Amino acid sequence: MDDPESLPGPGTAEALEQLLLGGPRRYTRLEVAARAGMPPERTLRLWRALGFPDAADDDRAFTDADIAALDVLSTLIDSGFVGPGSEASIARAMGQSLSRLADWQTDMLADSFARSVERTGRAVGADEAVAAAQELLPRLREVQDYVWRRHLAANVDRLLAATGPGDRRELAVGFADLVGYTSRSRGMGGRELGAMVEDFESTAAEVIARHHGRVVKTVGDGVLFTAASATDAAEIGLELPAAWDTAERPPLRVGAAYGAVLTRLGDVYSPVVNLASRLTSLARPGALLVDRDLADRLRATEDYRVRPLRRVSVRGYDHLQPWLVRRPKHATDDEHGYDDDAFDPEDEPTS
Repeated sequence: MDDPESLPGPGTAEALEQLLLGGPRRYTRLEVAARAGMPPERTLRLWRALGFPDAADDDRAFTDADIAALDVLSTLIDSGFVGPGSEASIARAMGQSLSRLADWQTDMLADSFARSVERTGRAVGADEAVAAAQELLPRLREVQDYVWRRHLAANVDRLLAATGPGDRRELAVGFADLVGYTSRSRGMGGRELGAMVEDFESTAAEVIARHHGRVVKTVGDGVLFTAASATDAAEIGLELPAAWDTAERPPLRVGAAYGAVLTRLGDVYSPVVNLASRLTSLARPGALLVDRDLADRLRATEDYRVRPLRRVSVRGYDHLQPWLVRRPKHATDDEHGYDDDAFDPEDEPTS
């Protein structure tokens, strides 16, 4: 249990809050709507979309920065950059992404304060906390702006080719999933579990980026990624389990499929996503399973050995046929526990 003497007091919290919010809380929800010239129901809808809880009508929870943000949004809508029908969707996408970023940065600040307590033996004072935040926040903002611009630059071609709010493209979609994560995580302490999740996400991000893929999202025990080419998807699917593999970690399995995908607000939508998920659930530890479309593209090269497994029925798919992908140097067919009975001779490549 934390020692109350070692924790920042209420004065520290108030000082940090005013720094982060750009000033004191002084307006109610209705006053903010009136000052921004927006209907109250619209501001409430945007507030919820950003991921914040409702504030009572008489709760002075808002600042001048909230009014300024609504003014900017009104300007974007008036300019035609943001359509009135998409403002809540954009707010939701931004809120979800930045909420996770804020969680990570909060942990980083908390660790910094904890180290200070250990070093000095006393609580972090309001002046010290504000000084640390004043020094750190501009640096974080600069890094965030840099990374954001680099990601925009990486999407210039897609930006110029886009014709609407969603972009339909041919992509490979893959899932990487930790086998036995639920049972393994029950026996872990919070710090140990957090370290494993961090290791998994950093390993996945590194391998996916190395092969020109994109991390769409991570969910505890898995990561959803896309790649523009079949070979990039295969390299990710083969390299990631190997890069992650140690005796202390749960094994990793990967499933991937290829086809038309709608990308919208940073997420991907398509039956291809569901198919990749089903293939992942069928894969054995360390293995990469793909669908027929992705298998056909990989069979056109000599860099992979692709063999069909026997058909199975899973939720949403009758007689689904997975294809096992391996490196050509692997001479045996029982890699990852697949013996001869697991393969479908009727669909074996003839060349």
